[in-house]
Amino acid sequence: MLLGLVGPATSAGQQTLTPVERARLAAALWSEAHYNYAGRDRVRADLDSGIAALLGQAAQRQPDLLYYRRLRRFVALLNDGQAAVIPPSRVAVQLARPPLALVSVEGRPFITDYTENDETSIARPERLAEVVSVQGIPADQWIRDSILPEIGAGTADARWDRAVAHLLDGERGTALQLQLQAQGMDARGASLTRTIAEGAPWPFDPPALAIVRLQDSTAVLHLSSFSDPEVIRQIDHAFPTWDGVHGLIIDLRDNSGTGGGREIAYQLLARLASKPFVGSRWQIAVYRPLYRSDEGGADSSFLWLAIPPDTIQPRQDKPRFTGPVAVLASSRTAGAAEDFLAAFRNAGRGTIVGHASAGATGQVSEIPLYRDWRLRVTITREELPDRTEINGRGLAPDIKVDEKVSEFQAGTDAVLDRARAWIVEQRVRH
Repeated sequence: MLLGLVGPATSAGQQTLTPVERARLAAALWSEAHYNYAGRDRVRADLDSGIAALLGQAAQRQPDLLYYRRLRRFVALLNDGQAAVIPPSRVAVQLARPPLALVSVEGRPFITDYTENDETSIARPERLAEVVSVQGIPADQWIRDSILPEIGAGTADARWDRAVAHLLDGERGTALQLQLQAQGMDARGASLTRTIAEGAPWPFDPPALAIVRLQDSTAVLHLSSFSDPEVIRQIDHAFPTWDGVHGLIIDLRDNSGTGGGREIAYQLLARLASKPFVGSRWQIAVYRPLYRSDEGGADSSFLWLAIPPDTIQPRQDKPRFTGPVAVLASSRTAGAAEDFLAAFRNAGRGTIVGHASAGATGQVSEIPLYRDWRLRVTITREELPDRTEINGRGLAPDIKVDEKVSEFQAGTDAVLDRARAWIVEQRVRH
């Protein structure tokens, strides 16, 4: 396990934390993660060695940004797709990326969009082009050495996808030398600057809801978030009766569940169900000092308070959709979107197409560490009614479809096409 960073510890921002304050911050992080994280049994790394490394590094003279990134590496060891160290804004703004959106296809980074500005007009990045190298280093090696160590996730696929999305993160204002390769073209260089700070609005975030009506009377709901209550009102307004809709596809592939929204997810499913259904089960650890042994054995974290799953009733205020429903999922599908997947499966309402979800759901808590530093961590374990765990595993699709580079570059959406084919099959059958 390595908690160091590639490259010299120089220049990034002003040093304001003292060695003692860095040590206090590291100790609080270790303590709170150990006490509160619901998935401690899934941690494969030695957290005690991790905290020892952090405490040793705390004495070194360094800018706060460098120590923040070292703390991120420690949190990544938890394998919690929702966990994060939240620094004060003065530190967060020192980390940035260029205005370039990336996605992983067959494990390779491709450009999906970019912002038009003076710099990109010279660099000329092309949509659907592959990032072949970063700073002269092959992209896959750059991801493994410089990005993955700071990325936490519930599954290996989700971790890699997140790493690709953050491939170009680094100190704000610094330059990146990229090699880009468009289909059928030779690789060429492009220079970009990291300008969009961590926490700033990301220009490529899709709207929470986009509705597309296809010619075959199938409606597609592209849902990137369940955190906005307006989503349900928009769906109700667009489909007051479901007249003319013979099939429904709900696309959750880019719904990371950030900001919660489990209840909103259930409200949507309640318009698709004709009978009551249940959500996921969850458990939370119960701390009982009495159960600690005198010999220093494990504490009472093996004691769990089980919470029965919610029972959701079909909505009575609007007509329910009774036709075939397919849900699209990917390793980017997390949080409330995974709660939707679990309830959708429990309801037996249709099929899930695509890839296994991120395995990153459950209740989170933001815990103060030291001054204005905080830790966000998952504090519950989520399960299906048969006690199959969701965290760290994800929900497997009923129909697995892996996107190919050739399809992506041709503009083909293989997952969506397979869902449409399934809906046609259901219509023929019924």
